[in-house]
Amino acid sequence: MSDSVRSETVEAVDKPPRAQVSDAVDTGGVERQRDYLSGFLAQKPTGEAANEPGGALYEAVIDALKDIFDPEIPVNIYDLGLIYGVDVTEDGHAAVTMTLTTPHCPVAESMPGEVEMRVAAVPGIAFADVNLVWDPPWDPQKMSDDARLELGML
Repeated sequence: MSDSVRSETVEAVDKPPRAQVSDAVDTGGVERQRDYLSGFLAQKPTGEAANEPGGALYEAVIDALKDIFDPEIPVNIYDLGLIYGVDVTEDGHAAVTMTLTTPHCPVAESMPGEVEMRVAAVPGIAFADVNLVWDPPWDPQKMSDDARLELGML
């Protein structure tokens, strides 16, 4: 028995044909789109606008704010009344206007940064800005009833 190996030299090899969308199984007359996600990605939320009060994105930002607690008072900064305003644009820009209990608050330097970081981490928010204001000054009347109940003020 002889073992022989044959070799052949070739100049080039034809490329195999590429698969085409038109080669796919019969779609029943429905035209296929190149990007099957294009319709899904173009959809907008129905009902309330996502960036307005009651909308999913706006409420997600509020929930993120309710997860931040004042280190001296065991109440979140939203119920404490430190958040004066939340604006969310359709393109995902969030602007939070807030204050602190006092300008001499020990977290005056770190709290706005934490708020910005937490809000920017909300899915759907592209970037966040925090505007720290002192006028009008914070007072206990700005607290929610939940906060007053938590602190035994009701």
